[in-house]
Amino acid sequence: MEVLRSPRKLRPGEQRMWPRDPSQKEVLTFAVRCRLLTLTLQVLTRLLGSSTPVVYWFPAYLLQNQEPLLRSVDTVPEKLAENSPPGQKTPRNCIMKLLYNWKACSPVTRCILGYFLTYWLLGLLLHCNFLPWT
Repeated sequence: MEVLRSPRKLRPGEQRMWPRDPSQKEVLTFAVRCRLLTLTLQVLTRLLGSSTPVVYWFPAYLLQNQEPLLRSVDTVPEKLAENSPPGQKTPRNCIMKLLYNWKACSPVTRCILGYFLTYWLLGLLLHCNFLPWT
């Protein structure tokens, strides 16, 4: 049979680091404030990071101005077809065209595509494993 030891007695004027009773007003206030702060940060992150169009406008602007493959899509569609793997149809999606022609892309385009692909892949892996990803 296990003997339960009583906690050490406090000296006069000494306080415990953590309160014994978790229903005390200070602990409840701390827990509520932490939860509100966490929820506020998560909502702000999702609203500003996911639904703000500026995040997507700037890379689109850079791609339109910096990428010659996107400028030539409407005028010369055969140029992309010759760089595609043999036996494969030329995709209609502009992003897929850029991914198929990765070596012909400018460094700015590679950085933008790499960022969004990394963000997508990390989000997929972390979310599926129940890890926080906002």
